Amino acid sequence: EALGALAGAGAAAAGALALPAAAGAIGLPSLPAGLNSRGPKDEPVGKYWESVDLGLEEGVLVCDVGFVPDQPGRGFVVGSRETLQETKDGGKTWVPVDVSGVTGDDIKYRLSSVSFEGKEGWIVGKPALLLRTSDGGDSWTRVPLSPRLPGIPVSVHALPQPGFAEMATDQGGIYFTDDGGQNWKGAVAETVEATLNRTVSSGISGASYYTGSFSQVDRSPLGDYLAVSTRGNFYMTWKPGQGAWFPHNRYSARRIQGMGFRKDGGLWMSARGGELYFGSGEGTADLTVEDPDFVQTRVPTRGFALIGVGYRTDEEVWAVGGSGSLFRSADGGESWKRERAADDLPGNLYNVKFMGSGEGFVLGSDGILLRYIGA
Repeated sequence: EALGALAGAGAAAAGALALPAAAGAIGLPSLPAGLNSRGPKDEPVGKYWESVDLGLEEGVLVCDVGFVPDQPGRGFVVGSRETLQETKDGGKTWVPVDVSGVTGDDIKYRLSSVSFEGKEGWIVGKPALLLRTSDGGDSWTRVPLSPRLPGIPVSVHALPQPGFAEMATDQGGIYFTDDGGQNWKGAVAETVEATLNRTVSSGISGASYYTGSFSQVDRSPLGDYLAVSTRGNFYMTWKPGQGAWFPHNRYSARRIQGMGFRKDGGLWMSARGGELYFGSGEGTADLTVEDPDFVQTRVPTRGFALIGVGYRTDEEVWAVGGSGSLFRSADGGESWKRERAADDLPGNLYNVKFMGSGEGFVLGSDGILLRYIGA
């Protein structure tokens, strides 16, 4: 239903972006077994995680990880400086994948998002880049993006039908393709600037400070989106079928540090100073409420900002943040315990992500990747 609504909204909204034919696929040779595998240097981080040595140079940001549903244990991690690495053993060991021959230039792209459905996978990056595979990552094709595309792609989601995907940009554009990326239909008819100009009189605090882009864009399994303004002054949401983003005031007096969807479809929000809030009530959030209520949960952050929250189960929740901050809740977020072993990690932790197939990872700066090993 969400897919049909999105396609309909796109057809009625911004026109389709016709794109030139895709560049030819380039098969990527398999590296010899064991080459750049990092097992010997892996170290435990408490009893739930282990640090995986990806062999990356200092300063590389690990941005996202995705696994191939049709090939158990096979996945890819992406990051800055054109980082792309592959695992075939559930994330225990990784080998680098060189896509410089696919991109066709000397730019070191920041690969920011990866997603798979079946054996079809997508990667987006900055400057504007879109890669696609139909064989689980054995080969990748660059799909040219129209220069008229507003903003930089920051997230991509593979959809169940072959050739179907959804892409979002840092300027609030949401686009849908059903032909492998050759044509994209815009799902949002009104620009974010126009929406804010129209609604600023309704009392959205900080809307006049909008800088033209979002610092974060997140998507729920239902296809709903939320986005945080670059300054953290306010956030916006979008549901399939809406012609425009819906603006919301931030709940805390402090600026938003991060936001996302809970496992039950509700919202979480972190604010500067280590504050963490959960949307009141249970179940899917009503994104049409302008100023929804949140309830603060106490996390012993020592003032370090929390940036990402991830659910392994309904009860087991993890939160990550600055200076190796790593926290676990065993009761759905009501109480939290600090994982002190992570204090020595040489960087910030930005995201914690659990796969449907059971794998779990923490992603961070300076090449940090933690793999969930359980108790």
